[in-house]
Amino acid sequence: MSLPANTLRRIEPVSISGLKPKAPATGQPIMEYVNPRGLYIDPAYQRSIGERGLRQIRKIIEHFDWSKFKLPTCCYSENHAGETVLFVLDGQHTAIACASHPHIDTIPVQIVEAATVEAQAAAFIGLNTDRLGVTALQLHQAAVAAGDKAALKVVEVCKKATVSILRGTPGGGRFKAHETVAVQAIGGLVARRGEEMAGRVLDVLSRAQLAPITGLHIKAVDLLLTDDEYCQSIDDSELVTAIMSLKTTGEDEAKVFAAAHKLPVWKALAITWFKKCRKRRLRAAA
Repeated sequence: MSLPANTLRRIEPVSISGLKPKAPATGQPIMEYVNPRGLYIDPAYQRSIGERGLRQIRKIIEHFDWSKFKLPTCCYSENHAGETVLFVLDGQHTAIACASHPHIDTIPVQIVEAATVEAQAAAFIGLNTDRLGVTALQLHQAAVAAGDKAALKVVEVCKKATVSILRGTPGGGRFKAHETVAVQAIGGLVARRGEEMAGRVLDVLSRAQLAPITGLHIKAVDLLLTDDEYCQSIDDSELVTAIMSLKTTGEDEAKVFAAAHKLPVWKALAITWFKKCRKRRLRAAA
């Protein structure tokens, strides 16, 4: 059944007044039909398939419909054997589902120009920056592979502070001391405070043996080391000792304090740690 003519809208260009359109740096994508079992994934910038991803793949297989099919975006590059093959930049769940489907032999893919790992990682970021389900951690890993200066700075600051950025949450959530997945909070800290102060904050948390180091911890220590109300009364070693002494109870106390005083939990945690530091300092002075 056709719709009344007055309900249809033709695609019309919008005004580009004041804009400076960028000329495409590469040629237009092409489309080819390929065997999905011959596609490759580069873990340097692609996330691994976890339990949630497997559920998504199984769902695609069970409800496959060509009318809902989204073309994976691929590029030609060399594999470990020096062979030119197609790498999936975006759409690996779809590609894996099709490779697993008994009724599918070939699929259409969109092929773009991105010969180097850096270019491929940059393309991955561009394709996924605003997509739900792609985490800040995954985008950070891709940015590192792409040689992004801000991402590399985060890696360097963490390395100096002996903080390990994991590629994902460990099985069962069993973190070890010094580990973190709070890459977005660390990136914001570096951008806001600079490398030296960011490194100092992370060093305190690393020395305190927190497992994992969370965004909550980062914001709390950042406040204590930079706000005049707190930073002039404590030093880094006192803070490390206070955090370690409250490791199992500090956050629970902070949540109660936050609820009672209508504060964000991170600020309540900072105050909880500060109180412990201050008491130790007064005893030493006495």
